Amino acid sequence: MKQTILRQYARLIARAGVNIQKGQDVIINCDLDQPKFVELLVDECYKAGARKVTVEFSYQPLEKLHVRHQSVAAMARVEEWQKARLQHYVDTLPCRIYLVSEDPDGLKGINQKKVASARRKSYPVIKPYRDRMENKYQWCIAAVPGVAWAKKLFPGLPRGKAVEKLWEAILFTSRVTDDPVAAWEAHNRDLQGRCDYLNGLGIAQLRYRGDNGTDLTVGMIPEALFKGGGDTSLQGVFYNPNIPTEECFTSPMRGQAEGIVYATKPLSYRGQLIENFSIRFEGGKAVEVRAEKNQPLLEQMIAMDEGAAYLGECALVPVNSPISESGLLFYETLFDENAACHLALGMGFADTIRDYENKTLEECRAMGINDSMNHVDFMIGYEGLDIDAVTRDGRTVPIFRRGRWAF
Repeated sequence: MKQTILRQYARLIARAGVNIQKGQDVIINCDLDQPKFVELLVDECYKAGARKVTVEFSYQPLEKLHVRHQSVAAMARVEEWQKARLQHYVDTLPCRIYLVSEDPDGLKGINQKKVASARRKSYPVIKPYRDRMENKYQWCIAAVPGVAWAKKLFPGLPRGKAVEKLWEAILFTSRVTDDPVAAWEAHNRDLQGRCDYLNGLGIAQLRYRGDNGTDLTVGMIPEALFKGGGDTSLQGVFYNPNIPTEECFTSPMRGQAEGIVYATKPLSYRGQLIENFSIRFEGGKAVEVRAEKNQPLLEQMIAMDEGAAYLGECALVPVNSPISESGLLFYETLFDENAACHLALGMGFADTIRDYENKTLEECRAMGINDSMNHVDFMIGYEGLDIDAVTRDGRTVPIFRRGRWAF
C-alpha cells in the first residue's frame, strides 16, 4: 500500500478520530502486526500537537502463555503501579487510540473460565477509575491488517496479497479518499440527520421482526437519544470514536426486552468465534442462549456480571452500507457491526441521555442505562429484517423494511 495513502489514514485517525488537542497526551494500543503504520501514526499524533505519545503493544501468544501459567489470583491482582497509572489517566485524560488487527481465532484453546474469573475479581478495583473518566476523553478504534486476520478473509491468496487486499477493504470502508476529513464531515451530517428524525418520533419501543425467527420488542428510555458518527466529550472536544461507522444507536431501557433474536453473523469474543446463535429475553434479561459453535463461551459471556445479560445498545445499520456491500465478512466487530443492525449485551452509554453532561453517571444508570464490565455487540441485521417504532403517542412508524431504512 502506498505510503501517501497510509499517511492520510494516520492523519485521519489523529485529527478526525481522536482530534488531539495541543499539549494532550496520546496512548496507542495495538498488536505487533503493522509497526511501520504505527510509526506513521505516532508521527501524525505529534504533528497534531501531542505532548507525548505512548505505544502499548500486545501479542496474543503471550496472552495465552500468561493465562496458562499464572494463577487466577495473579491475573486478577491490580498492582499498585497499575493503580497509579490509572489515577494518572484520570488526572490527565489522554487520548486513546486502539488499532485492531488480531487473529479472530488467536486465543482458541485459552482457558476462558480462568480469564472470566480473573476479570470478575479485578473489575471492582478498575471500575471506579473507569467511571471517573467516562465520556471525558477522546478515543478512537480503527484497524490495520494482521497476517492471520487477512488470511482468514482471503485464504486463497498469498500472505502479502491477502494483507494488501485487507488494506484496500479497510481504507475503502473507512472513507480514506482524496480528502478523508471532508468525507467524514459529510458522512457525519448524514448520520446526524437520521438521528434527528428518530429523536423527533418519541419512540417508546422498537419491534424487530424477521423471517429467520427474530421476534423481539425492546423498550426505550424516554430521555435517551439516538446518536451516530462523531461525538463530543465532556471537555467539549468533537471526535469520531469508530473508524469506520455506519450506525445510529441508542441505549435501551434496562429490563425491557421480550422475545427472541437470531444472530446473522459470527461473533468474535475474546479471540474465539461464536456462530449461529440465538438469544431469548424475558423481563429484559437473556434467559436462554443457543449456539452451534462455542455455546459455553456465549453462556459465560452473559454471566460475567449482573448486567452482562441485559441490553446496553440498539444500533440501526442498513444492509446497503459500504461495509455490507463490500461482500466481506470481516470477523471483526468494528466492521461487521457496521454492516448490519446489531444489539449489544452489557454496558450502556450514559451519553445517550439528553443533557447527560448535567447528570451524574449514577443518575443516568438510575434512568435505565445498563451497567456491566462487558459491552459485546452482535449482529442481527439482514435483508429479511423489519423494524417498527411504537411511539409514546401510540403510532407505529416503519424504521426498517427488508434490512433498509424505511425513511
